[in-house]
Amino acid sequence: MIQIIGFKKCKETQKAIRALKERNIKFQFVDLNERDLSLREWDNIFSHYEGEELINPNSKYYKKKGFSYMVFDAKEELMENSELLITPILRCKNKVKKGYDLETLIKWSE
Repeated sequence: MIQIIGFKKCKETQKAIRALKERNIKFQFVDLNERDLSLREWDNIFSHYEGEELINPNSKYYKKKGFSYMVFDAKEELMENSELLITPILRCKNKVKKGYDLETLIKWSE
């Protein structure tokens, strides 16, 4: 089963959800406003991407807190503040993909 991790209001997350619904593909949506990711989920994501690759420099939280001028541990900040995460994060078994990618979603659903 495909898992979509993101925020309900995120346009890219909405695209991924809509694409799967239109194709009648079963999926699980994890709204980061409702629950945090477990340590195991973070480990799985970090096994595919470095923390710096997952930070969204265009997020309101990133700009508001001035992260562009700070030195910080990306993994630690992401785990504490999921608002920094590039969304959606797509997961299927042990595969992880950041951002909306229709080809990947279709491939994983086969």
